[in-house]
Amino acid sequence: MQEEHLRLAEDPRYQELLHRRGRVTGVLTVIMLIAYFGFVLLIAFDKSFLAQPVAGGVTSLGIVLGFALILLAIALTGVYVRAANRVFDPLVDALKAEAGR
Repeated sequence: MQEEHLRLAEDPRYQELLHRRGRVTGVLTVIMLIAYFGFVLLIAFDKSFLAQPVAGGVTSLGIVLGFALILLAIALTGVYVRAANRVFDPLVDALKAEAGR
C-alpha cells in the first residue's frame, strides 16, 4: 500500500495535478483576500467614502461594495469549479484508472 502511494507521489501527472491545483487555488485565494481585507480596511479607515449614497438614493456605496464582494466570492468559486471539472478531474481519473480503482 505504501509502495503504491510512493509510486503515485512520483508520477509526473500527479505532480502536475498538485502544481496546477496549487497555482489556481493560490491565485483565487490572493484575489479574495485582497478584496476582503480591502473592504475591511475601507470600513475601518474611510467610513465616509462607504457612506456615500449611490445614484442619490438611500443605498450607500458600502452596501454595493459588500454585495460585490459576495458576488466575487461566488464568481471565484465558479472559476475553481470550472478548473476542477476541466483540468483536475481528468487528471485524477487518469491516475485512478492507472492505479486500478
